[in-house]
Order: sequence, then structure tokens, then C-alpha cells
Amino acid sequence: MEAVIAVFALLFVLFLGLGAYATVKVVGAAKRGVDRGLTQARRTVEDHTLRAKSFAQPGAAGELAQLRLKLRTSMRATQEALHAAVAEDSSLKESVGLFERLSAHGHELDDELKRLESEPDRAALAERLPELRERTERITHSADSLRWAARDRARRFADDDLDSLSAQIDLESGALRHWMTEPESRPAASPKPQSAATPWPEAPAADAATAGQTWPETPQSSPAHEPARPAISPSAPRPTYPWQKKPRPESTT
Repeated sequence: MEAVIAVFALLFVLFLGLGAYATVKVVGAAKRGVDRGLTQARRTVEDHTLRAKSFAQPGAAGELAQLRLKLRTSMRATQEALHAAVAEDSSLKESVGLFERLSAHGHELDDELKRLESEPDRAALAERLPELRERTERITHSADSLRWAARDRARRFADDDLDSLSAQIDLESGALRHWMTEPESRPAASPKPQSAATPWPEAPAADAATAGQTWPETPQSSPAHEPARPAISPSAPRPTYPWQKKPRPESTT
């Protein structure tokens, strides 16, 4: 009895642990989903704010907003392209590592541009704009190069696979149309040796010529099924008319 109770207690603890683990996993997944949603929403709001500032604020403040928007757009597009391509092409792992190093410089520049948006000294800000513009151009150029190289590589692989597939299809199509090949291209068949001609039956003997030619009997031509007919049929009695004279009896002497 105590053993049964111990087994049930162990099962209860096991199920309780599994339920707690599943609950933690579900809560963690939900939290990550919420965090991703909040990050995406915050990023969208920041992008729209930067786009509005770039059009609404003149001078250095507007140019800073343009630089931040250009930097963020380029880095985000490259990150998405590399992460999508590395799942199919493992050779892009080195490119992903290079982008992570470049991304560190991008985050540093974005933080600096964000701090300078609230800089009250517009003259000092205007002096730093050429250097900030040059740094932004270098980072975005490197990010764009990685992104387009990954896309060109994927397109090249797709073109090579398509060329190989087209060649195989052409070969298979030619094999399916084998009856359309030219007769001259086929090897000439060697003539078969002619066998000896079949002899004709010999002519019948001379003494059998008088017997006449015989034909297979048919049921209509068989004499056994026809009634016997007399050689000469008797003449029917001639009719007599009233105006004719009675024939005279032949006199006997």
C-alpha cells in the first residue's frame, strides 16, 4: 500500500513539474512576442518621427533626422536580408559576423546622432555635420554592399539551378520525341538471308485427267437429297372442243 502511494506521489510531482515547465515556456514565448511587438511599434514610431522631422525642421536638426533615418533603414534591410539568406546558404555566416561588427558602429553613430538632436549650439552642430555625414555614408555603403552581394549570390545560384534544369528538360524532351529522329542517323539494317523458295505442288498424273476435276460437295449439289425424276415426262391429255369431230375408231382387218 505504501509503495502505491509513493508511486502516485511521484507521478503527481512529475506532472506538476512538467506543467510548471510548460507554463514557463508559454509565458516566455508570450513575453518575447510582446517584446517584439513593442520593439516593432517603437521602431515604427521613431521612423515616422524622424521622417516628420526631416521635412519639418530646417537646418542641422532636419539633416540629423535624415542621417538617422538613412542609417536605420539601410542597417535594418541588410540584417533582414542576411538572416533570411543564411538559413539556406551556410557560407554567409562570415558575412553575418562582419555585419554584426558593422552594426556595433551603426548603433554607436545612431546614439550620437540622437544625442545631437537636442544640442542647443547649432553652430557647433553645423561644424560636425560633414564628419557625421561621412561616417553615415561609410556605414550605409558597407551595409548595402553586404546586402546586394548576398542577393546577387542567391540569384546566381537560382540562375545556375535553372540552367541545369532547362538542360535536363531539353534532354528529356528529345528522348521522348525519339520517333522524330532522322532515318539517316540510324544504322542501316543488315539484309536478312533469303530462304529457299517453297516448291509448287506437282501436276496430277496423265491417267487421272479423264476423271475430270472434282469439287467439294455442297449440301445443295448432293444427289442423295434430291427426288428421282423420270427421263421423259408423259404428255398431258389434249383438251377436246365441241366442234371437233369424234375420232374414228381404227378398223381392224
